[in-house]
Amino acid sequence: MERANAQFVSIPELLDRTGVLIASKIGAPAARVTPGASAGIAMATAACMVGDNLRLAERLPDTTGIPSRVLIQRRHRYKYDRMIRLAGAELVEVGNVNGTDAEELAEAVDENTAALFVPAHLDGVEGTVSLEAVADVAHERGIPVVVDAAYLNFPVDLIGSFGRRGADLTVLSAKYFGGPNTGGVLYGRQDLVDAVAGVDFTRFEAGKHLPFGRAYKLDRQLIVGVVTALVEWLEMDHDKRFADYRRLVEIVDGHLVGIDGIVTCPVSFTMDERVVPEPVNGLRVRPDEDGVAERVARRLSERDPAILVHVIDEAVIVDVECVDDDEAHLIGAGLREELSCEKQRP
Repeated sequence: MERANAQFVSIPELLDRTGVLIASKIGAPAARVTPGASAGIAMATAACMVGDNLRLAERLPDTTGIPSRVLIQRRHRYKYDRMIRLAGAELVEVGNVNGTDAEELAEAVDENTAALFVPAHLDGVEGTVSLEAVADVAHERGIPVVVDAAYLNFPVDLIGSFGRRGADLTVLSAKYFGGPNTGGVLYGRQDLVDAVAGVDFTRFEAGKHLPFGRAYKLDRQLIVGVVTALVEWLEMDHDKRFADYRRLVEIVDGHLVGIDGIVTCPVSFTMDERVVPEPVNGLRVRPDEDGVAERVARRLSERDPAILVHVIDEAVIVDVECVDDDEAHLIGAGLREELSCEKQRP
């Protein structure tokens, strides 16, 4: 990223060339770097509405006369579906509290439907239609399917699987594969990725049109950082990665030996913020008194440097994915000190 920042390049060319590289690595027809998955959803929605008509793209978020309904199953509603509306689309909920079936979804599609939307982490939730079934409904009617797969990148073959299952555009967040926090990837059908390029931020000053995506700017170093991180992630020894996490957990846990009134256990803190047994990337520290975990977490956050932990079900959860050995020792020592202070409370 530092080397990229030292030289000027054509951003449109850089986006096109890196897109070709990404597509080849994940087995997709086409791809493009975006400034995060949320922006990717907005850009994908815009592309589905206007295609290659840049005069229409200039009007967004004014969608008068443009097919702009994006269908989502009721049980798939989640906090990031609002990104669909940034492009001016109308988010239309299909189904009821009991769920949605394929027939209801098909009946909801009309001439004003621009896309069907699936949050991949909710695919398979009881009472919902699978991605494959959604794609069947959409494609029979010539409608694209957009998938948010922000953090679904492991096992690594999962990344490209959504396109093979019927998604026409899939968005990913780079931070979950070790890339820049403000980076992302979009991949899918060539014509739709080309449409995303058309509504993207480039040539706003020099081109013929004023594209919708000007607010979603990318720096050259960010583009390079996203691609580098993705390639590294695809080629990484993930068995070693998880072995390193377990070793870091053992470092933290080692500082807590001999403290009365706590139970420690290696756990996995998932991307959707659940605690499950495997694969280990964290440590659960459960005090034997209610309220202790919250107090310890608060005091850790007030230290210098601050130590941030999760509190779930009256237990402190330490996630070691983004720490090194020295930081693991720092966390362990801080936990020991704060837990010991609890023992001295009247």
